[in-house]
Amino acid sequence: MKAHDGIYLDGAWRPAAGRDVIEVVDPVDEQVIGRVPAGDAADVDAAVRAARAALPAWAATPPAERAARLTALRDVLAARKDEIAETVTAELGSPPAFSQAVHASVPIAVAGSYAELAATHSFEEKVGNSVVHHEPIGVVGAITPWNYPLHQIVAKVAPALAAGCTVVLKPAENTPLTAQLFAEAVHEAGVPAGVFNLVTGLGPVAGQALAEHPGVDLVSFTGSTAVGRRIAATAGAAVKKVALELGGKSANVILPSADLARAVNVGVANVMSNSGQTCSAWTRMLVPRERYDEAVGLAAAAAAKYGDRIGPVVSARQRERVRGYIEKGVAEGARLVAGGPEAPRERGWFVSPTVFADVTPDMTVAQEEIFGPVLCVIGYEDEEDALRIANGTVYGLAGAVWAADEAEAVAFARRMDTGQVDINGGRFNPLAPFGGYKQSGVGRELGAHGLAEYLQTKSFQF
Repeated sequence: MKAHDGIYLDGAWRPAAGRDVIEVVDPVDEQVIGRVPAGDAADVDAAVRAARAALPAWAATPPAERAARLTALRDVLAARKDEIAETVTAELGSPPAFSQAVHASVPIAVAGSYAELAATHSFEEKVGNSVVHHEPIGVVGAITPWNYPLHQIVAKVAPALAAGCTVVLKPAENTPLTAQLFAEAVHEAGVPAGVFNLVTGLGPVAGQALAEHPGVDLVSFTGSTAVGRRIAATAGAAVKKVALELGGKSANVILPSADLARAVNVGVANVMSNSGQTCSAWTRMLVPRERYDEAVGLAAAAAAKYGDRIGPVVSARQRERVRGYIEKGVAEGARLVAGGPEAPRERGWFVSPTVFADVTPDMTVAQEEIFGPVLCVIGYEDEEDALRIANGTVYGLAGAVWAADEAEAVAFARRMDTGQVDINGGRFNPLAPFGGYKQSGVGRELGAHGLAEYLQTKSFQF
């Protein structure tokens, strides 16, 4: 693991115009592990200019050749899988096993899926007396978060490259070393100069400059709903397309017929995964009122097993944010049955796995995204009450439904206002569209639907 002291611009590492640096800190021991440039508006401008200059040739490159570069990228990422996992563990604090199984492995699969799509997708179709042609939207400004640093990069960059777009990436300032490693992989894979560019920097400086730049045709952002609103407003003023994957407060609905023990245990594991720093986490567990006490007991026991198994949250600021929500939950009358706001260790940005009982749907902890290892258990009277609670937030990103009969679970899921629902613990599918309803975002990522975000359409009439 090493830190470059420049930005990746037009196929090479070059000095940044910005003179400030960002210190990368290990969340486990709070030690500085690297320093990267804090790129500024001039760096963003240079990167966008490089991307725009490279656009005509890359857009004209046959899809089969774009697929070959993506296949090479997948292979480089696979060859460097151990290094990826070590880097994510160092700057995010993710446990090594989770870094290997998720942070390093999932992006490899996603890159491979877009290599295949680039080779097989039909970029033209016949509609009556017209030929409908799909072409790259242009230069993409990709702004990615820290919670899944490589996956979020690949989920934006791979479909953009498959579509024939060029990219400027501004990664999260907490996890820039993973982004630099990705830039190395792009270079090793033989992607032409200027097609991919990387500017590390702060959101209010480099991120804002990228969102505002007139040379950017699409802004793809993953992060908080508050920042997403600002990006949408900025892009709207320029009539610029956005793809926004934002916050979530997903419901895990356990219907009366479900295997309660299994549903609760899987639900707790989902919330504790990645130290709760997952936008699609099932942070509200909805259980039948008649089995409420049993579910609370199961959830508390399951959470207790995660005390030494989850990593820290990403920063001191994030830890204080999460602890503040826990204190708010107690103040509003929720009952702690596991965890709490007290720091479980003297060093490192750790938060205790926390479970709240006696949560009402209107409480802050049941309405706002906490982004930490905090679960709210909420009772419901009947299925209509469960549906009202499940749909009763401004978010609609993900969710889960459990029932003995799969058809019963699907029938309930169809009425949920959310973009993705796991049925009885359904497995992650890198080809399925991911994205939200309501204030959870605009657009979709992954698979063919993710590719479509980076294409625009024209028709020829005959």
